[in-house]
Amino acid sequence: MLFRDAFKTSIRSLTHGKMRSILTMLGVVIGIASVIILMSIGQSAQNLILGQVQSIGSNLIIIMPGAPSNGKFSAPASAQGVVITSLQERDVEALGRESSVDAAAALVSGQAEVVYGNNNKTVSYQGVSANMFAVRNLTVGKGFIFSKGDVDSVNHVAVIGPDLATTLFGPALNPIDKIIRMKNVSFRVIGVLSKGGIGAFGVDQGNIVIIPITVAQKQLLGFSYLNTILVQANASYDIDFVKSRITFALRQNHGITDPNKDDFNIRTQADVLSILGSITSILTLFLASIASISLVVGGIGIMNIMLVSVTERTREIGLRKAVGATNGDIIKQFLIESVLLTFIGGFVGITVGAGIVGLVYFVLTTFFPSLGWVFAFPISSVILGLIVSGIAGIAFGIYPAYQAGKKNPIDALRYE
Repeated sequence: MLFRDAFKTSIRSLTHGKMRSILTMLGVVIGIASVIILMSIGQSAQNLILGQVQSIGSNLIIIMPGAPSNGKFSAPASAQGVVITSLQERDVEALGRESSVDAAAALVSGQAEVVYGNNNKTVSYQGVSANMFAVRNLTVGKGFIFSKGDVDSVNHVAVIGPDLATTLFGPALNPIDKIIRMKNVSFRVIGVLSKGGIGAFGVDQGNIVIIPITVAQKQLLGFSYLNTILVQANASYDIDFVKSRITFALRQNHGITDPNKDDFNIRTQADVLSILGSITSILTLFLASIASISLVVGGIGIMNIMLVSVTERTREIGLRKAVGATNGDIIKQFLIESVLLTFIGGFVGITVGAGIVGLVYFVLTTFFPSLGWVFAFPISSVILGLIVSGIAGIAFGIYPAYQAGKKNPIDALRYE
């Protein structure tokens, strides 16, 4: 039997039982659509996270207290809740004197309930030096940022996120010059950030309060050390050279002669991007693997239906063999039917998956614009879907086809 004839016969057989063919393909459709959706959402999340990190500047260097972590995915001790006081204001001053450094900014952070009138919300707050806004590329949509004079004078001023401004003051009231309270300390709002979203260290920029570091240390936190130092490297220098200069300056400042006893941890943006990229890629692969389980279930469903079909069409198989069809012809026909079911299901699944991905993007960008969600539809997910559906069709169609091919024509013709 020619392949063309086997193909036509398979099409005719599938269209003869339309409902059964549709229900058989349903498992493959769900499996392929799940793979498409989860890989797309994973890629979108990865692009969003990496984009947020890149938005704070390609020449950013992050310094945290505590010895360098041993593994690529290990967090420094300070990020695990261990209190380490090795970073001080004098370190910021020393780094500021380095010619390869454009700016060094200090940061401390905490959480508190912020209150205005009858409205309140628990948020993250950051005490920063005045140049932190420039180092992190933060801009205000209303009002202005605080100055070095505000920091030195311990002025109770604050810049808040746009979402927090809406929560506390509503859409109509102007937040500028309004008084808010945190931990029974009053602050005058002088600016509102121009955009929200997830910023550095995973902090929600839409719901944040940024205040002078001197106020945060003396009146909210009660300590003088620093949680983080952010360094803006001079663009004319290689980032690794700047990192080496920072390491040298900090060791000199801390009296460290043995490199194995460093009490600080330095990360460049490339390090952060590499770590985040690896983590999000692993998560995307994990999600796709989970979704692929439904493909296996769909393939088993196809095999079961094909086995039932072989039994139902036993007389047809006997008749074909009686007029000269070989075992190979019968196997070819049933295998083509199985592959057609999975390929059609694969194409439908890709279409359904793409439609749901587009719908998710529309909903998130329309109703949650502050997330900054980006549309991602990886072609690799389409290719993977087609390859897997083809393999599933062959893998789960071989056994039913083999069962059909080995039937004795005389016994098959006698079958009732």
